[in-house]
Parts: sequence; C-alpha cells; structure tokens
Amino acid sequence: MFKIQEIREIIKLVDSSSIDEFVYEVDGAKVKLKKNNVVVTETVAPKKEVVAPVVQQSAPAEAPAVTPAPAKEEAPATAAPSVNDPSLHKIVSPMVGTFYQAPNPDSPAYVKVGDKVGDETIVCIVEAMKLFNEIEAEVQGEIVEILVKDGDLVEYGQPLFLVKAE
Repeated sequence: MFKIQEIREIIKLVDSSSIDEFVYEVDGAKVKLKKNNVVVTETVAPKKEVVAPVVQQSAPAEAPAVTPAPAKEEAPATAAPSVNDPSLHKIVSPMVGTFYQAPNPDSPAYVKVGDKVGDETIVCIVEAMKLFNEIEAEVQGEIVEILVKDGDLVEYGQPLFLVKAE
C-alpha cells in the first residue's frame, strides 16, 4: 500500500512534468494519474479498493464540456481528413510510449501540417522506457493531419499522422 506522502510526491512530480498520464504499480498496489484539468489518484490493493479523487478547481473542469460543442458544428463545414480515408497513408506508432513532436522542448516540431516528407524523414519521437525512438515517415508525401498531441501516450499501431502519398 502507498503512503499518502508518497502519493503526494508523485502528484507533484507528474504535475510539474509534461506528461499527461502516469501509472505506477508495485506489489499489487497501483497509482494512476491523468492530467487534463483534473488529477485522479486511484489506489488498488489486491483485495481492497480505495479511490481518492483530487480535483483542482470546478471552473476548469466545466470548460472542456463547453468547448466541444462548437468543434462539432465546425467539423462538417471544414471536412477534415478522416483516419478511415483509404487515400491517406497512416504513420503509426511502432510501440507503446510517449509521443513528442520535437527533439526537445525548445526545438521546433519535426513536421507540421503541410510539410513534405520523404521515406526517411523523421516525423516524431516515441519515448519508451527512457529510450527515445525516432519515427520515420516511410512514405513520400504531404502531412495532412497530426492525430496526437505532444506528450500524449500512444499505443502500438495507433495512427500518429495522416499523409497524402505522392
């Protein structure tokens, strides 16, 4: 079982970092933190479950509920490219890890929407277990959409970019 001080320290570390989600498991106890205006701490023991939610403020929690409505109205008007569009090539994550658009926080992104890429153009980094893996486009074309935000956790096979192949 985790001590309250340990959980507080983990919350502080995650809050001051650029990651949005953190999971830590040891001896059957698990702590999971998500950082999107709400921090939720969940501790699970082998036979006993304890949930301790920590909410920052009510005002930021309400903001996301209001924001998506205009986005839905704009989506049909802009006709954004679809992940299911067969004419677009998907650059997918070859592993589970954290997605980064740039080599470090002070550098510009490897690519942005509208950029032309070649087979060996590095488009992003996926960090897995403190190893930074450069992801190449593996196709020639133009970046149409970036499907993941900087610092998001990605799964194996998850689409990261849509490319209009040449």
